[in-house]
Amino acid sequence: MTDSTEAARRQRLAEINTEAGERPALEAQYGQVWDTSELAQDFTVIGFMAPLVVVRRKADNVKGSLEFQHQPRFYFNFQAN
Repeated sequence: MTDSTEAARRQRLAEINTEAGERPALEAQYGQVWDTSELAQDFTVIGFMAPLVVVRRKADNVKGSLEFQHQPRFYFNFQAN
């Protein structure tokens, strides 16, 4: 099976993790940022393909996606679908 998104995801994954940001820098660039426990409080995770995670926001049942970096693990850039 061929994944047509693989090249783009790998490139974005490298960009995110090469320049992994601390929380204040990520908040300045993307707005709200979640750590793993905050993510679990606000979202239900539906699936993921690094560097993206598909979620459903618990507050209003809106489905969307977040990007994430590995170290430190933060989730950011929520995009509603």
